[in-house]
Amino acid sequence: MILSIYNTKCAISGIDIPELLVASHILPWSINEKERLNPENGICLSDLYGTAFDKGFITVDSEYNVLISNSLKEKAKEPFYYEYFGRFEDKQINLPDRFLPKRGFIVFHNKEIFKM
Repeated sequence: MILSIYNTKCAISGIDIPELLVASHILPWSINEKERLNPENGICLSDLYGTAFDKGFITVDSEYNVLISNSLKEKAKEPFYYEYFGRFEDKQINLPDRFLPKRGFIVFHNKEIFKM
């Protein structure tokens, strides 16, 4: 369902190859069974951004802008950093027409998962 509401495109990069996309959970499955299937608890991301999101290297703020952790910013001099991360910082993700990510879930992700 998440891939469908995001028109099968990564919310950050716009990649539209279904085999490279995942439905990333804002509230991890392991801590909240009730919200597992809630479409407001998902963001369509490519595998790279999905993993970075799940591991707390990136998040989105309450206005749906991409935030990058300080630990990832330590790699800012590496050639990959700007191309894959830095250029998306402070830019709004591509949002679905319905089932926007729930702001309360984003607040949780920012406080509990994101590695500042």
